[in-house]
Amino acid sequence: MDGEYAVKKRRWAIACLIAVGVIVNYFDRINMSVALKPLSEEFHLTPGQLGILLSAFAWSYAILQIPAGTLLDKIGVKWVARIGTIIWSAACFLTAIASGQGLVILSRILLGIGEAPYFPAATKAIGYWFPRNERGTAIALFDAQSKLSNAIGTPIIAWVVSEWGWRTGFYATAILSLIYAVAFWISYRDPHEDKRLSKEEYTYIVEGGSQKIGEPPGNVWENLRYLLTKRKVWGALIGFAAYGYSWFLFLTWLPGYLVTEMHMSILKSGWYSSIPWIVGTISELVIGGWLIDRLVNKGYNPTRVRKTFLVIGMLLGMSVIGAAFTSNPNIAILCISIALGGLVITSSIAYSIPTFIAPQGTVGTLVGILTFGNNSMAILAPIITGFIVQATGSFMYAFLVAAVILIIGMFSYVFLLTDLEPIEPMLENSTRYDKKNISTQ
Repeated sequence: MDGEYAVKKRRWAIACLIAVGVIVNYFDRINMSVALKPLSEEFHLTPGQLGILLSAFAWSYAILQIPAGTLLDKIGVKWVARIGTIIWSAACFLTAIASGQGLVILSRILLGIGEAPYFPAATKAIGYWFPRNERGTAIALFDAQSKLSNAIGTPIIAWVVSEWGWRTGFYATAILSLIYAVAFWISYRDPHEDKRLSKEEYTYIVEGGSQKIGEPPGNVWENLRYLLTKRKVWGALIGFAAYGYSWFLFLTWLPGYLVTEMHMSILKSGWYSSIPWIVGTISELVIGGWLIDRLVNKGYNPTRVRKTFLVIGMLLGMSVIGAAFTSNPNIAILCISIALGGLVITSSIAYSIPTFIAPQGTVGTLVGILTFGNNSMAILAPIITGFIVQATGSFMYAFLVAAVILIIGMFSYVFLLTDLEPIEPMLENSTRYDKKNISTQ
């Protein structure tokens, strides 16, 4: 009994630590969308300017995804994530004291710098800490918190903003971020250096196919170029980017959509906005994590299972079309909930793909490639949506654009993501190529 308890305990504590970080991470992002109306009134911003403001976080966040991934492969999870949490805490304090649009944009860029390494670090850590047969559930556990944080954070921050003003919302998330930075600094270690990890659990993790800790075989640019020659890397990249467009549309504009188009108060929009995120949290944990791992463990083909759910999730995401043609807030939230509930299933699968297919030492780099594509949409979606609303006075065409992009992503997953088998390591591939050339001379 004690042995079983030891085998089960430590890796899930690490997964929970990472999951809490995601909640805090997203509190720092959604505070801007909740505070949109009072902030725009104070600084006299148009919808187009708001779109630029909402996307400012993603300028640095998206650009730094690949550098953050390669840095993780070189330095490791512990130190990169520690430094990142300190930077993003400082960014929240800076937003709270900003005196104009320029300083708000600067603070959001700094927030993007601090948070850029977190999801690649979380994915890499799960690869270290979990065997292959538990990885779907572990990744869903932390990725689902990006939805739960919206469900619980949006109404809480909306209440804080309504009672004490938008600046207080940023002070609150800044303090929370600082507390988490200290907790992560104290608690996180890689498996080989964690003194609280039992030998039995360490053996279970390693024998289950965990990612090995070590540097990649080539330099950064060689590994990057090599990965980008692989068809399935492009399949995962395009599909994850397509998901990201709808995700960031909802993340940045959903409360504003309910306030402006559905004529709700800030507080009421916060409660309504939480509904799709609750649906998304449950959907990702139950389907994107538990069900997929269960089907794979029962002997079903892992690639077929994951690709099937990728397509089903994208199809459900098309429900956003329903929100484009209704003026009823209840119907709109129903459609958005179905769309988000389907899309988040694809998110946990997408995050797990690098842990399966990346050559040894390049998980961070591959995660960086995928999250760069995904978070590029965080730049485009808020700006495109803002200018569509400014030009048409409606969110209808903004939702239709999201649906078209989802179709592109679905076809990418079907035709380009061929399998989830490990990509042949670069040096091994090069050596084999050289030997073949020598043998033919």
